[in-house]
Amino acid sequence: MSYIIEILPQLLDGLKLTVLVFILTLILSIPLGMVLAFLLRIPIVKWFVNLYVWMMRGTPLLVQLIIIFYALPMVGPTLPRFPAALLAFTLNYAAYFAEIFRGGIKAVPNGQLEAAKVLKLSKWQTIRYIQMPQVVKIVLPSVFNEIITLVKDSSLIYVVGLGDLLRAGKIAMSRDVSLVPIMMAALIYLIFIGILTILSKKIEQRFDYYK
Repeated sequence: MSYIIEILPQLLDGLKLTVLVFILTLILSIPLGMVLAFLLRIPIVKWFVNLYVWMMRGTPLLVQLIIIFYALPMVGPTLPRFPAALLAFTLNYAAYFAEIFRGGIKAVPNGQLEAAKVLKLSKWQTIRYIQMPQVVKIVLPSVFNEIITLVKDSSLIYVVGLGDLLRAGKIAMSRDVSLVPIMMAALIYLIFIGILTILSKKIEQRFDYYK
């Protein structure tokens, strides 16, 4: 028990960075994914958006992190570790959220869009008052599933040398030759995901997913 109390501050310090990457990725990637989903309805840019989504979803996030941090400086700007990691996470998850929102948009009946035209609503008014309220309800379970996946994927930031929760656990494990630190890190991840799962259920209940 004394050993757990000794290493806990190191793990919690790593957790701060994990939570920061998690929150900032959501703040940036969800709105970007939503915008990309609506851009898919515009013929001129649809091909480019589809290409972007295909590339981001078709290659591992780990590879994208390595390319942005290690390969990008060879042909472009050199990004510090944290911005590089945040950029990779945002671009990757925006592609997944774009596909989720695209499915939600397609699920809105065409009759409602035709009714909006009859009522002479602008495109922005149609999106804001007709599509978005329904899309949000439809995609909530899928969005929360990706959010939980993001918690686990956040451990990949170790490849750019950032001291997140998993890296703190690995360092303590190697130093002390003990599996306790990595098991403690796993437990913290589990608690974090458990809290998000409970929160997601409560939010879904508010949208009448569960009676």
